[in-house]
Amino acid sequence: MEQRSPRVRWFVVFLLAVLWMGAIFARVTYLQLFRYSEYLSKAQRQQQRIRETRPKRGSIYDRNGHELAVSLPVDYCFADRSEVSDAPMVAQLLSRILNDSSEDIEAKLADPHPFPVIARKLTPEIANRVEALNLRGIYIQKEPVRVYPQRFLASQVIGYVDVDENGLGGIEYSLDKQIRGKPGSVLMTKDAKRHRIDRVEAAALPGAGVTLTLDENIQYIAEKELAAAIADTHSIAGTVVVEDPNSGEILAIANWPTFDANEPSRYPDEDRMDRAVASAYEPGSTFKVITLSSAFENGVATPNDVVDCQMGSIQLAGRLIHDWHPFGFLTVARILEMSSDVGSIKIALRVGAQNLYQTAHRFGIGQLTGIDLPGENHGLFRRVEDWSANSIGSIAIGQEVSVTPMQVATFVSAIANGGLIYRPHVIKEIGAGSTAGLEQAAIRDMGAHRAIDANVAATLRQLMEGVVIEGTGKPAQLDGYTDAGKSGTAQKIDPATGRYSPDKYVTSFVGFAPVNAPALTVVVVLDSPVGAHHGGDVAGPVFRRVAEQVLNYMNVPHDGPEVTSTQMAARRGDLQSSEPDARSKGGKKSHTGTSEPEVADVAGHDPAPSSPDAPTVQFGGEAGVTVPSLSGQSVRDVTEACSKLGLAPVLVGDGIALEQTPEAGARVGRGSRIVVRFGRPGRFVPAASRGTDE
Repeated sequence: MEQRSPRVRWFVVFLLAVLWMGAIFARVTYLQLFRYSEYLSKAQRQQQRIRETRPKRGSIYDRNGHELAVSLPVDYCFADRSEVSDAPMVAQLLSRILNDSSEDIEAKLADPHPFPVIARKLTPEIANRVEALNLRGIYIQKEPVRVYPQRFLASQVIGYVDVDENGLGGIEYSLDKQIRGKPGSVLMTKDAKRHRIDRVEAAALPGAGVTLTLDENIQYIAEKELAAAIADTHSIAGTVVVEDPNSGEILAIANWPTFDANEPSRYPDEDRMDRAVASAYEPGSTFKVITLSSAFENGVATPNDVVDCQMGSIQLAGRLIHDWHPFGFLTVARILEMSSDVGSIKIALRVGAQNLYQTAHRFGIGQLTGIDLPGENHGLFRRVEDWSANSIGSIAIGQEVSVTPMQVATFVSAIANGGLIYRPHVIKEIGAGSTAGLEQAAIRDMGAHRAIDANVAATLRQLMEGVVIEGTGKPAQLDGYTDAGKSGTAQKIDPATGRYSPDKYVTSFVGFAPVNAPALTVVVVLDSPVGAHHGGDVAGPVFRRVAEQVLNYMNVPHDGPEVTSTQMAARRGDLQSSEPDARSKGGKKSHTGTSEPEVADVAGHDPAPSSPDAPTVQFGGEAGVTVPSLSGQSVRDVTEACSKLGLAPVLVGDGIALEQTPEAGARVGRGSRIVVRFGRPGRFVPAASRGTDE
């Protein structure tokens, strides 16, 4: 057999090598050019894990920089599923530490997410015990958790978040995009044996801080007095709004029922509702201010015009309307003071439906105020074309129309400031953060529009002052300040019958002070009080207590006479008028010059004791004075003790001193402010101690 030459053999080997390398090259070319993305993705899925890190939400502050909502770092436990080889064993070990069943933990480990969360908000002790187990694939890390230091304080306004830090109410919801920030990420690369070979981290960007117009001390006053009123009247709900009438800034919004923002899930939905903007009700007699405003603007009445109130009844389009008292002839000013329904209806008939509608529309009735809070209700105010024959009579006295407490605060503030409607707002500034500045222009754009002529507003201020001097609002008279206001008592609709309930009312009072230089507007609304239910009797004293404390806290100069000891005794006594026309002796003469008998003062109520969650106040000055213990002392004793030491007392409430800030023994500088809260122990259960099963 003839042997092949070496050249042939080498040629064959070379040819086979070329074909083999060509096939490999072709395969590599194919994979690199046509399958590159697919295989790169597979490799990344096998080698890399990306875990998102939660950003720190921006803090929420009151107008003085006090923290209302903050995010604090807290330990949490998570798993890397790719590293956990024996899930039942891991679950069994963790269940002994985390106080959770092994079945639940094993279910979490089976979650398709590559980094399932096992437990959140761990104490340092528990976190250390988990780490001591040294379980493969189980890690402890810090994450920001939302905390509300004041718990119940302004909880409906501030809002709350869910377990994933999503805003679910109030400012937390409406500014969630700005407050949330931008999440970060951690990219971990591992080899075939799951050993970590690289880690790349992109830091999360914190959210923007928000400063509110609320003042936590004014908020505390409003919530304390509302809680006291709820306890005294057994109302099912209530609201207090405190507004700066010259800018639309909201200084306080108090709601009852309330809830702890740190544990929102423990409370029903109605407790988390911001009634100041979401709950509409028939305003009743407070609407008469708009009726008179329309009459004055259209030149169909003056304060001194005399109207025949027909001894308490009027027939309108087949409907007989009774007054609460058989009045005869009253001036227009006196009609507002005594809250005569018949007189108000007769004035509205002079005005006409179209004019009354236009005036109310300019005041914002039936429209959103535009406040920067979610869930606002625009109320109900039908077009004039949809009014019935007797609608003008009903609307003149605050029926067939519904408003929110915020709408009432807005239109009464317009009367207080000279006729301008400001958009109410609770956001003062959106500060530094990853999304800062998005709303700054909108915040600055608080331009006002004119609702009524300045002269008409001045006339209404004088008449509303008469309400608290001579009329149904006498229980709202302030000590040392002039004030003006209007009471309201509206029957509720019975859902079962569709008619007005004979014993369920919404009681309200709205006013402002001082009269000639208003610093605040206060609205008080109580839903379904038991027993006395007239606005002046029930809501008027709440207005008085809130307004007096806030004006003193704001250092507004006194412009009115101090209440005499006789008047104070009447306020604190057991006198209780069953009708708003109860008479008193020796009253002051009406500024309108009429000789009608006056409405009696009604017994007030002592403020409630301080809440254990009362806000703190910052103090300045050089150290040099030891703060004394003021507990149990009267207002006068506290004032004298502070004056001797050169300290400036800020007195909140009355009665005996229950708590103070700074505490006794602290060293402060002369001239420093000492906030002392007064009350009557045992009068009511503070909001912070309410349970969910009442």
